[in-house]
Amino acid sequence: MEQSRRYFLKKLGLATGAVAVTTVFTSQVMAATRKVSKNAEGLPAAEVARDEDFWYPVQNAYSQSPHFINLEAGYFSPQPNVVMEAQLRNIEMINEQPSFYMRRRQREERQEIREMVAAFGGTSPDEISITRNTTESLNVIILGYPWQPGDEAIITEQDYPNMLEAFAQAGKRYKIKLTEIAIPLHPKSDAEIVAAYENAITPRTKVILCTHMINLTGQILPVRQICDMAHAMGVEVIIDGAHTFAHLDFKIPDLHGDYYAASLHKWLCCPLGLGVLYIKRNKIDKIWPLFGDTRAPTNSITKFERTGTQPVGTIITVANALKFHNAIGSKRKEERLRYLKNYWCEKVKDIPGVTLNVPLEHDRSCAIGNVAIEGMTPDELEAFFYDKYRIFTVAINNKAVKGVRVTPHLYTTLENLDLLVDAIKDAADA
Repeated sequence: MEQSRRYFLKKLGLATGAVAVTTVFTSQVMAATRKVSKNAEGLPAAEVARDEDFWYPVQNAYSQSPHFINLEAGYFSPQPNVVMEAQLRNIEMINEQPSFYMRRRQREERQEIREMVAAFGGTSPDEISITRNTTESLNVIILGYPWQPGDEAIITEQDYPNMLEAFAQAGKRYKIKLTEIAIPLHPKSDAEIVAAYENAITPRTKVILCTHMINLTGQILPVRQICDMAHAMGVEVIIDGAHTFAHLDFKIPDLHGDYYAASLHKWLCCPLGLGVLYIKRNKIDKIWPLFGDTRAPTNSITKFERTGTQPVGTIITVANALKFHNAIGSKRKEERLRYLKNYWCEKVKDIPGVTLNVPLEHDRSCAIGNVAIEGMTPDELEAFFYDKYRIFTVAINNKAVKGVRVTPHLYTTLENLDLLVDAIKDAADA
């Protein structure tokens, strides 16, 4: 890592030596990132995705531990150094003016962040609420929905466990029926997936929970088609977008969902503890907030943010994360992440004993993948990767999916993935 950093400094024309990763270094990285972005203007994103000279300064914008290779960015993504430095400055600023800031400036700056996130998501600020994570956002909808006894909701066995638990609680509390369906790991067509939801709809179905990108495998579902089908049958759709916001290049209204939730500390690389909740304007009034709020109108999105004193220094750092993301470009980022997944998957897919639990078609997956080795449990394979190769991944032991999830990010190098390929071959041979 130190050798790579010195090489990068040399490429920038700076003095080499034991220079710490400081604000000065970070600003040079950002300048280089903007420069290569400008040089790539007009080139197809898929072509830029394979240009290692383009991605070298982006990789160096992050600080990674030298003690292991992190291929588990799916939990949450580290911040680029420039974003982390901004967060520290924001915390210091608020600490200097504590109550003054909270009483005089907080509301205005939170509104600015709401407007920035809304613009990025292609929606209106009065449909966007800043939360702590996807789980909180979806709980607002699931537990605040005006359920009636006998209402039905459709979930899948591959939905995120926290959401399944939230629906289980709603089922007991409001006496609603939950219908769990199965999603194929390697669908033959979008129609096959849409039909799985459609066949489960009854006259009592009120809501479908649809995961945009399944966290277990990385499979992308045809959400817009599911939403259009559901609306034609009078059913609303809650979209779990934890892994797609700032991962895929899209706008929230493109999906045609009624409700959408994501974590900003995942693919947007914001500080840990930030999420977003989108509710269509005409749906806000009927959803109860998790916390009481008598000041905000019932049709105001702000009623979902009355959760007590919050770490505003973290919240306003979203602006810096958006700036970093936009310096790269959403489509370039998506294609690079897909390229990284395909890079290792293509090298191991035909090895005897190796199973990929992720579809490789372009529109069905992006950064996240999942691999299994015949004769090894997911826990054994995760341990093998880490103990022998110092590659950090996570075991997936879902009833529908058993394997190890592999999630690279923009800081991941091809050398990292080559080592993963060696580890998979070694495990298969063993």
